[in-house]
Parts: sequence; structure tokens; C-alpha cells
Amino acid sequence: MAEPRPGLALRFQRPFLAARPLRSLPWPELEESLRTAPDSALLADILHKTILHPLCVKYPPSAKYRRCFLTELIKKHESTAAEPLDELYDALADVLKEGESTHCYKNYLLPTGDCVSLCESTALISGGTTGLITWEAALHLAQWALENPGVFRGRTVLELGSGIGFTGIAICKACQPRTFIFSDCHPRVLRQLGENIQLNGFIPEPGGTWSIQTESQGQEVEGENCQNPKVIVAELDWGSVTEKQLLGLRADVVIAADVVYDPEIILALIGMLQKLSTSRADTKAPEVFIAFTIRNPATYQLFQAELDKVGIRWQMIPAHSSYNFLYDVQPDVTILQLFI
Repeated sequence: MAEPRPGLALRFQRPFLAARPLRSLPWPELEESLRTAPDSALLADILHKTILHPLCVKYPPSAKYRRCFLTELIKKHESTAAEPLDELYDALADVLKEGESTHCYKNYLLPTGDCVSLCESTALISGGTTGLITWEAALHLAQWALENPGVFRGRTVLELGSGIGFTGIAICKACQPRTFIFSDCHPRVLRQLGENIQLNGFIPEPGGTWSIQTESQGQEVEGENCQNPKVIVAELDWGSVTEKQLLGLRADVVIAADVVYDPEIILALIGMLQKLSTSRADTKAPEVFIAFTIRNPATYQLFQAELDKVGIRWQMIPAHSSYNFLYDVQPDVTILQLFI
């Protein structure tokens, strides 16, 4: 029996707006539904929940992505006896008029009803950095955070290697931190990060990118209202930052995603974690959660070995529930809790 139309259209909407791989969309279910009951209304519903959705109109995925999506949708339509649907062809004609851009938007619908909209690079490597796109581990970490909001509620959170901001913005919208400190070291990433934070309705501390070198002047970095967390964008170099500067941040929780991918970066990260540990000698050390995709098992084993070498205990966080707000986050993503 064919799935009810509204449910199927919504199953297209969430991954489409986030520009997830087209193969992850429920094409087989659509084919089955159209075979059972050829219906142009179903295709029109999918069109309005994707290409013509207000979020897509305002913050569109890449022209190439939309073109490929519409081409596939038209193929499904033409393979049935459904009534012609001019809207489909009009939408494709509009996309074909567009030129390709170096940037696109992705819109992530959260289970809470909120949405995170991000401007991302269309290239994996841009401006000498891989930090201008959202990586799988960031999605996985956000999923875990939204299932465990108590870890972040009313607390100061420091994110290492924030990239363009997905995880942190999702936590700010759904987990009510007191303060969230986004950090990175690449100028272009920091600029795009700041723009994405503002795109989602948060105003970073004045003065542009807040430099970690100010040492916070001993001030507590805390927001007054957890419903509207204080947001800081910090330029943070793991090698040069001092324990005193980290102490000024007063982080209760430290998170990072996809920062374990190269031996040199692993050693820098371990050094950073050691500084965080010594910077809180008089108080409780922050809770630390690191998410990463296991692309090379040797790199993952090196990270664990280096943690053991410096006496940082770790444990694997169990996989989150079967409900996944993006449907296709890769299973080879792991979250470790570190005890520094």
C-alpha cells in the first residue's frame, strides 16, 4: 500500500533542504506510490516542500543539486501515467538559468522545530582549508547534543575547530547554554562562521572576531539569559594559547568534531587538552566530547594511544537512538568522552 502523501513529501523535505546526497532520498517509496496510484498531486506536494519551500527560495542549495533533484523528479513523473505537471518543468527552467556559485546554502531542520541555515563552500577544499563545509561528525555530535541537552544547559561551552558553525548553532538553538564560544584559527573560516552565526539570529560579542589573546581580562564569559546565550567567536591557535588564557574562558564543557584526521593535528589537540586540564587546577575540569569519522583506523588508534600516553582517560559514547533527523549520517562516526 502506498505511503500517505504528506508523510512521503516530508521525508523528501528534510534531507533535500540540507542538500544530503540525492541517493539518500526516498525515491523507491515514491516509485512504489506512483505505481500504485499515479498522482501528480503527490509530485506537486514534494515540489512545494522542497524546491518551492520558503527556506529553499531564500537560502537555496547549489544550482547543480537542485537541477539534479528536479531532473530525477521529472523522470519519476514521466515514467507514470500521471497528469502533466507544468510546475516541475517551470522550476527546472528557472534553475537552468542560474549560474554556478562558489557558495550555497544548507538548511537543517532540527527535531525541536528550529532550523539551522548555513552558507557553505561548494568545494571540499576552498581557500586552503577544509573548514568551509559541514562534515559528518558535526552532524553526529549535534544529534547527540540534542538528545542530551542537560550536558549544555546553563553552562559555558567551548567548541574547538568550529568550522562554519553547525554543531554550535544547533546547541545554541536547542540546548540553552549560558555561553557558547565558537573557535577556529583560519581567517576565512572565522569570517564565514561569524556570518552564519548572525544568519541564525545570534549576535557575537562586539568588535568582530574576539581574540583569545585578550585573556578575557579576568572577566567571566557568561550570558545573562540561557534562552539567548552569549555568543563569542574566538581566534584560537592550539599551539600558542596559554593555560592562563584558557582559564579566562571558564569552559564547563569542551566539544569538537572532525578534528582527529592527521597525526600533527592529533598532537596539537592533545597539547590543547593538557592545557585545559592544568588551567582548571582549582576547579572541576571541563567535560570533553570529541566526535570524529573513522576514515583511517591507524589515525584513530594513534589518537587513543596518545591519550593513554599522557594519562587522559576516555570512553566511547553509545550510539544515539535510531531516530536520526538527517536519516543518513554515516555509522562510522564515533564520540569519545575524555576525562582530563
